[in-house]
Amino acid sequence: MEKYLIPLIPGPVSVPEEVRRVATVNYGSGLIEPEYFTLYKECEALLQQLMHTRSRIIIQTGEGMLALWTALKSTLLPGDKVLVISTGMFGLGFAPMAQSIGCETRTIEYGFDETVHDFERIEKAILDFRPKMITLVQCETPSGTLNPVREIGALKAKHGVPLLCVDMISGIGGVPVEVDAWHADLALGASQKCLSAPANLAFLSVSDAAWRHVREVAYAGYEALLPFAEALENGMFPYTPYWQGLAQLRQACKLIFEEGPEACFKRHEEVAAYCRERLTGMGLALYPAASATCSPTVTAVRVPERPGWERLDAALRARGVALGNNFGPLEGRVFRVGHMGAQANMAIVRAAMDILERILRS
Repeated sequence: MEKYLIPLIPGPVSVPEEVRRVATVNYGSGLIEPEYFTLYKECEALLQQLMHTRSRIIIQTGEGMLALWTALKSTLLPGDKVLVISTGMFGLGFAPMAQSIGCETRTIEYGFDETVHDFERIEKAILDFRPKMITLVQCETPSGTLNPVREIGALKAKHGVPLLCVDMISGIGGVPVEVDAWHADLALGASQKCLSAPANLAFLSVSDAAWRHVREVAYAGYEALLPFAEALENGMFPYTPYWQGLAQLRQACKLIFEEGPEACFKRHEEVAAYCRERLTGMGLALYPAASATCSPTVTAVRVPERPGWERLDAALRARGVALGNNFGPLEGRVFRVGHMGAQANMAIVRAAMDILERILRS
């Protein structure tokens, strides 16, 4: 029996049976069996199609944060300049990560309840700071917001910034992603959000420009991109291949294409709109500012003073509903409904909203 009958945590999300069951198959060594390389190539091709990119996609064993460290450590050197565009906790987190490598950072910070705007401000910072890399988070799950990557990519291309690194972990599979059209050199993803697979794989697209920096930096740690550059050609991956995880990722991508990406995105939008209509109808306030763009994959809501988060969370879980708390300055003040991937399901969101409304009325 499932612990929570209505799981709406914003990742890791519930995993469909069609994805779970493919992990029960036993496989041989990835260093010997040619089928492993076929499986890897199939996953890469599906992700390229979903992300609209011709760039190589590197798939790693590990949770989503692995892709962030991989992107930074593999392309940056001490003294490099990184322009951090932040609208929330994960966007802000790029700065200390880059600083730990010895980079010089400058942060353009918006409120956690905002999305990127005032592009003249960003353009001025690019001209003044001349960064090697710009970083951005597409979907800030703690804030429930969705940032405009296209406009930042256009500024990157206009002014010849070498690298644009975008965390798309909570977007891929739930909202349209156009990696090449948006000039993203490093587009970061993970298995446990909208793809509805277990939290065991991270992946990222790597442009030709990014590969040049990867070879220049020649980082050699666990997160290194360089060993993947010729892994398929020489038959040698940098660590033990994870057959089961790749099989689940392939199946998760196939489910999206069986539904149709556009239909999948529409489903996310419709469920998100319904969720927000119900929440505001209960007298609850959405966290993002009116001028911000809300994400179709997660809704952030201000915690009502009464009963407060602890009592509300306990009452929900007692009735089989799991929603998400928050982090840092938003902890206890903002809660989240994760309607992403398999959880972008009208029936389960309706059931959760019905239970929430009964709790608040009582």
